[in-house]
Amino acid sequence: MTKPEALGRIRDLAPYAPGLSIDEIASRHGLARVIKLASNENPLGASPLAQDAIRRHAAQAFRYPQGGNPRLAAAIAALHDVEPQNILIGNGSDEIIDLLCRIMAREGEHNIVCFRPCFSLYPIQARICGLETRRAPLNEDLSFNMQALLDLVDESTRLVFLTTPDNPSGYCPDAASVASLAQAVARRAPAALLVVDEAYMDFTGPEMSLLASGNIPANAVFMRTFSKSFGLAGLRLGYAVAPAAIADAFWRARLPFSVNIMAEAAALAALEDEAFRQATMATVRKGRELLARELELMGCRVWPSHANFLLFQPPANAPKARQCFDELLAMGIIIRTLDGYGMPDRLRVSIGNHEENMLFLNAMRKVLQSGQQMP
Repeated sequence: MTKPEALGRIRDLAPYAPGLSIDEIASRHGLARVIKLASNENPLGASPLAQDAIRRHAAQAFRYPQGGNPRLAAAIAALHDVEPQNILIGNGSDEIIDLLCRIMAREGEHNIVCFRPCFSLYPIQARICGLETRRAPLNEDLSFNMQALLDLVDESTRLVFLTTPDNPSGYCPDAASVASLAQAVARRAPAALLVVDEAYMDFTGPEMSLLASGNIPANAVFMRTFSKSFGLAGLRLGYAVAPAAIADAFWRARLPFSVNIMAEAAALAALEDEAFRQATMATVRKGRELLARELELMGCRVWPSHANFLLFQPPANAPKARQCFDELLAMGIIIRTLDGYGMPDRLRVSIGNHEENMLFLNAMRKVLQSGQQMP
């Protein structure tokens, strides 16, 4: 019996690979404590105001949330000085990516364009939807080759994805470059959207964000998330600023209750907790400087980062990246391998709190010193 074409497409799909969990590594190695610096989560945890809001709304868990999440949409619109009808809210940015693919493109007819490597969910969701994915290589220094990306765009392109700051490098183009790309995409593919994923934008200056500039191109969607600077990754909540017609289509297509009451209450509280967000930014900036400096002193190559993580490569005379990763795991430190990004010789570490950063650095020194080869 011949398998259906759609089922075959899914069976051949390489699924998204999340970071290892604390419980998994604790059980595997018999550890009482595990430090996770693998998934770019908030180094300070969740906002205290958000935690309190979850407790206060727990008794409402039996209720359905209000359709369209209007209070949260209004609060996000106020944050970015746009109208509520321009706001999309999803069960994580993942839902927004998925629905944009479904809304904007037709199977077997349209394509999406992105870089290689990039956030793996862009090509995964495109494949699920039966869309061609076209990928431009990054420059050797992992900066963006905007012209190479643009060269892949044609009249059949419906979505062009750009992550800024990028993952896993932390590279961030300036706002003017992103604005120029949006203009060029509009000329080449009038029906296409430039989707600018600003999940990590809070960890760099607002001058790097085209969304923050207020000069929002008519063909652009800007995605943000509550998973990083707001510390709500476990509640799965993302949002986007989009043209009103796209937002209208999104709300028609989105499952009616994909954002739950606790997530909405926590998000509203987190938006008010400016002290927590400022403490998060300060912790990330200080930790990023510390980790970059100390890793370089160990002989690692470290890429400049505008995000809450660092990409680094162990020195040539040290254990290979995978061995470093495995030895760190045995000591209770989870970071991220990058085989899936085509970078098997490199690793990514999230910025933790000061204690976590020091534990990682001390463990990394032991790994490098124990495996260092004599010249």
